[in-house]
Amino acid sequence: MAELCHDWTRAQVLALFDLPFNDLLAQAHAAHRAHHDANAVQVSTLLSIKTGGCPEDCAYCPQAARYDTGVQAHKLMSVEAVLERARAAKAAGASRFCMGAAWRAPKDREVAQVAEIVSAVKALGLETCATLGMLSGTQADTLKSAGLDYYNHNLDSAPEFYAEIIHTRQYQDRLDTLEQVRAAGMKTCCGGIVGMGETRAQRAGLLQVLATLPEHPHSVPINRLVQVAGTPLAGSAELDPFEFVRTIAVARVLMPASMVRLSAGRAGMSDELQALCFFAGANSIFHGEKLLTTGNPDVAHDQALFARLGLHALHGDTASDAHAHIELDATADCCVGGCGCDAAA
Repeated sequence: MAELCHDWTRAQVLALFDLPFNDLLAQAHAAHRAHHDANAVQVSTLLSIKTGGCPEDCAYCPQAARYDTGVQAHKLMSVEAVLERARAAKAAGASRFCMGAAWRAPKDREVAQVAEIVSAVKALGLETCATLGMLSGTQADTLKSAGLDYYNHNLDSAPEFYAEIIHTRQYQDRLDTLEQVRAAGMKTCCGGIVGMGETRAQRAGLLQVLATLPEHPHSVPINRLVQVAGTPLAGSAELDPFEFVRTIAVARVLMPASMVRLSAGRAGMSDELQALCFFAGANSIFHGEKLLTTGNPDVAHDQALFARLGLHALHGDTASDAHAHIELDATADCCVGGCGCDAAA
């Protein structure tokens, strides 16, 4: 199996984006088949365990306290309330339970409370994931000890576009948290949002940063902006659906062993668009009627779509096995051909 590469250049990534659509999809699908069951999709459920009241100013987020979006702030849910939802998610076919809390950076006592929830969910036999904001090294260790498998912390966009959408933290803050998570021995879940007004070059920039991290994220969520009234990005021009598929395909080529997840925005996607994304290398979704505070296709619709496409839910995540069995070499020639760069010659 081919080595994973960590030295992609922005020019190489842009060259992939610029390929004829069919050529890009063929390359992405080949990479997908080389590392994954092409007809298996990992299914997760996402629950907001602490909603609203966030002090940050992320221009896309309905949970920011400064925006009038109709989202009401709620305190951290109890262990039993979360367990009730986790049991239901498992019964509906989810193999991973993801928990989100709208904090900028949780206090140690809050992390201890989440750690108790994580331990209880883990005991149900589910993989666990959390997104709580920025973490210290000690906090990351606490969550790891509690049994947290994945920590989500998205980069959102390219470094040069980041300041256009967020002013209350720096890009480096996000990279630092990812380093704390890796150092604690947890798997990273890290991706971004497209359709925020960024250029194709900036979409390439996001994927290039992800693909040149010390370790490829085990899960790479690609979110299509959900425009929420009251946020600064409401009314933005919608991203061309084919450009979204291209983004999925390029992510698959760059990070072939990672799980590429169709995340926010699926409720606005046709079945045909989702099918193209699965062919291009997406192999993970959230199911359930809500993602934190925004809509999502219901479980029955997803099950019907899987049946129409001959897909099946993946029980457990094989991404860690793929990472474990592929020799990583940051000096390898990373071009897989077809992108037009010198390395392909």
